[in-house]
Amino acid sequence: MPEHFIAACVQMRSGRDPAANRDAAVAGLREAAGQGARYIQTPEMTSLVERSRERLFAVVTDENSDPTLTALRQTAREVGAWVQVGSIAVRNGEKIANRAFLIDPEGGIAASYDKLHLFDVDLPSGESWRESSTYTGGGCAVVAVTPLATFGLTICYDIRFPALYRALAEAGATVLTGPACFTRQTGEAHWQVLQRARAIETGSFMISAAQGGVHEDGRETYGHSIIVDPWGRVLAEGGTEPGVILAEIDLSLVADARARIPSLRHARPFSVERIAAKS
Repeated sequence: MPEHFIAACVQMRSGRDPAANRDAAVAGLREAAGQGARYIQTPEMTSLVERSRERLFAVVTDENSDPTLTALRQTAREVGAWVQVGSIAVRNGEKIANRAFLIDPEGGIAASYDKLHLFDVDLPSGESWRESSTYTGGGCAVVAVTPLATFGLTICYDIRFPALYRALAEAGATVLTGPACFTRQTGEAHWQVLQRARAIETGSFMISAAQGGVHEDGRETYGHSIIVDPWGRVLAEGGTEPGVILAEIDLSLVADARARIPSLRHARPFSVERIAAKS
């Protein structure tokens, strides 16, 4: 594996028109590749951000027929880069899978991952989300070993479950990924600190492309696509507007961080004892 490569995040503001979103993603990939990126990541829900279940089901297809995935596979081949499609909504029986794809430089699908943790919350702002009513959660964590790096694939709300990231790192991941469509409210509170925490806890790079701004379906996302090194330093961070951020990935920093703080090797099994204290 090469020790150095340029990674990029393509920040987007996907709307209700899959064709327009596809074109924006393709343009972002070409821009990033033109600046030397060998690994390029797009956000969660690259092809469509749509809150209405009815409208979503009206346009979503299976992955073999998805025009955005087809276009991004072709573009990966054209630019000769590894492309991680943060996620695309694809049909999965009576529901939809929120599925990420890692595409190799020949345009082949090297790995895919279905989002494990579904965002079912009521926020103080009045926002209410029930992903489980539309989406089906995955059941398997994914580590993809490539000639570039070993990637651990996650999506958005997964970032709040540190055990997942530790398991990916213990399975060999050196670069953890968390493409997202984070709400503005939760992003302002927690986005950067969660990204840095997952990197620090595992001694891994953390790369997360994001949706940003006010979308056609009314939601507002935080943006701030981010690349963090294994010591928790922010190498690049976007704002709320669509665009591309880039950073050099030096994989020797993974071994360095894990040697300095070898917490992955120091974990011990334990039990939890619940004690009812008496007054």
